[in-house]
Amino acid sequence: MIATFMEVLDTTVVNVSLPHIAGNLSATTNEATWVVTSYLVSNAIVLPATGWLSRVFGRKRLYMACVAMFVLSSLFCGFATSLAGLITFRVIQGLGGGAMQPISQAILLESFPSRRRGIGMAIFGIGVVFAPIIGPTLGGWITDNYSWRWIFFINVPVGILSLLMTYLNVADPPYLKRGVEKVDYFGLGLLAIGIGTLQVVLDKGQQADWFETPWIVHFSIISAVCLITLIIWERRTLHPIIDLTIFRIRNFAPGTILAFAIGVALYGSLVLLPIFLQNLIGYSAMQSGLAMSPGGVATLFCMPLVGILVSRSDVR
Repeated sequence: MIATFMEVLDTTVVNVSLPHIAGNLSATTNEATWVVTSYLVSNAIVLPATGWLSRVFGRKRLYMACVAMFVLSSLFCGFATSLAGLITFRVIQGLGGGAMQPISQAILLESFPSRRRGIGMAIFGIGVVFAPIIGPTLGGWITDNYSWRWIFFINVPVGILSLLMTYLNVADPPYLKRGVEKVDYFGLGLLAIGIGTLQVVLDKGQQADWFETPWIVHFSIISAVCLITLIIWERRTLHPIIDLTIFRIRNFAPGTILAFAIGVALYGSLVLLPIFLQNLIGYSAMQSGLAMSPGGVATLFCMPLVGILVSRSDVR
């Protein structure tokens, strides 16, 4: 859970610091948002392929590799001297961070007996929700009193602690045998291009006046073609990178849709509000962080209650 907390915290911390990053690296606010976009694109590409990667490399090995990649790229982000360099290292950071949350959940589920898994996931949820609560305030305080570079440097000791604890306490389950699997290169390419272009369109569409801009239209067409082809291909290939049959599970499909809706409502404002508060209202980074922090307090207090209710009643 430590690594997932670090990954979620890093996302919210960076959002508050974007105006300072833009000023320090001689970039516009719109250009600086690529610091967030680049991370989200690479993160979104890796996330659906986490299960396949775990089977190929082993869950523990993949998890430690992702944490190490995240920590090293965070260090280089802190030393970046140009916006292009920072964006490059953020892409690498996103590749490492994308797999950490699903692997953490898988490890946690297998650490608790079935009747206690609700409480286990509630504990995990507290960590995930607590990070966005303190992230804006912590990011604002660090940026105002030190430098935006330290929002990346703080990941280093936390990541090292996570690596050490994972090495000592985590083992792959017996059924998860690491071995050689046929690589679905075509599916992997479709996934990367489709998800990547879709993420860019969603993130930059408003600034580019949506479909009035040719490159938005082109990216949208590319994304649609790749994702539709991916669905058709993954249903027919013998070694799919994404097992689409899981959507036949009655509870999984609506749960995924609900999680998508919650994600849109919860995370959609995390990038926009700090920029609005600092550039238009005149808040400092610390003040904008304090303004955003109360949003997750109610969720934080509800998580333990949800864990108890799930353990004692039907999840639905």
